[in-house]
Amino acid sequence: MSSAIQPRPRSELAHGRFGQSRYMIRRKFFKLFGGAFHIYDEAGNVAFYSKMKAFKLKEDLRIYSGEDMQEELLTIQARSILDFGATYDVTDATTGERVGALRRKALSSILRDTWLVLDVNEQEVGKIEEDSMLLALVRRFLTNLIPQTFSGTMADVRVFTFRQHFNPFIQKIDLDFSVDTQRRLDRRLGIAAAVLLCAIEGRQSGG
Repeated sequence: MSSAIQPRPRSELAHGRFGQSRYMIRRKFFKLFGGAFHIYDEAGNVAFYSKMKAFKLKEDLRIYSGEDMQEELLTIQARSILDFGATYDVTDATTGERVGALRRKALSSILRDTWLVLDVNEQEVGKIEEDSMLLALVRRFLTNLIPQTFSGTMADVRVFTFRQHFNPFIQKIDLDFSVDTQRRLDRRLGIAAAVLLCAIEGRQSGG
């Protein structure tokens, strides 16, 4: 088991859903329409549940406090229809506050997936990039069984890693914010970015 998801007592964890340093994301099995993900904290409890609304022209993901979907926490909505270089707005559903946006760099992502992190003023404040050009090319042209790893940076300082487990049937990802000791990245935007990567990359690989 990865050190990023070693179970720890609840008493040792930081306060609040968005206060954790590490999470594990798992795609819901046998979900036929739309995407659904459970996000677990280090104690093994569900911290978030995410569901993509099916049959919508513009991609629309919601993040809830649990699978009952009674409390909506974040929304992730594409600005355009079926755009490879789409921009996704992230909004705090509890306050209506716009948190920021995530924009895929269309041309760069043909060979190596790259995303820009934008603040509320549309200014670029960070980047999310696939681990290496070589591995990215192998995944695209030889096999998609090589697990993906992404790194998020702000001002060239790493703020999180997103690391997929090797499993051809069930998508499982370790999400690690522990390097971001100064909390440069708003955790709401970080969680939204990870869910979006799961949804987009899983769909491209046929997951």
